[in-house]
Amino acid sequence: MPSSVIESIDYQSDHARLTVVFTTGRVYEYYLVPPSVAAAFQTAMSKGTFFNTQIRDHFAYREIAPDQPKRSAR
Repeated sequence: MPSSVIESIDYQSDHARLTVVFTTGRVYEYYLVPPSVAAAFQTAMSKGTFFNTQIRDHFAYREIAPDQPKRSAR
């Protein structure tokens, strides 16, 4: 379902890393996100509400500049 705040979501299960792109253009990576949380986020009826209640303030994160390439964890 489209969201008015979340533009896209990408989950890398091999690193348990969730990348969230907001409609404002801001990009954040969240770390050690369980696959079940990422899957529920993908299918949530309200991505914004799910993000605010289940992801924000629950996982370590960093902001990525929109033109900065994503870094692979080693």
